[in-house]
Amino acid sequence: MELILILAIALGALWLMSSRTRKQQRAAQEFRNNLVPGDEVMTASGLLGTVVTVEDDVITLESSPGAHTRWIRAAIAKKIDPPVDEVDDVEDDVDDELDEQDEVVTDADRISRANDDVIDVPDDLSSLPPARKDGEPDTK
Repeated sequence: MELILILAIALGALWLMSSRTRKQQRAAQEFRNNLVPGDEVMTASGLLGTVVTVEDDVITLESSPGAHTRWIRAAIAKKIDPPVDEVDDVEDDVDDELDEQDEVVTDADRISRANDDVIDVPDDLSSLPPARKDGEPDTK
């Protein structure tokens, strides 16, 4: 009886894992079937490119201007979303920070303050005082 219960649990776990895998494979196949020119994609080997043409099972990618390569549809791994330019938001944040500050700190001010804390480290041992010969530590 216990053996049958363990076997039923194992078969149930295998069925759940295989159904999840099938669902992922269906989603990937649907993604590949819906590729259109202009989509930015990554291949399974890591090549990034833009879809130029889609012909049956062959996809032509442009990885750099003028460099076209042909790939089978199954080699396309995922779609890459183009980076979003948030320049306007960054400029607004900088303006807000400047409005909140009473004193504007320039890069030259930051560099001069950083140089005040610099410790002079000798390049070699010639500038160090000679070691004591009596074996006692230096008290400096």
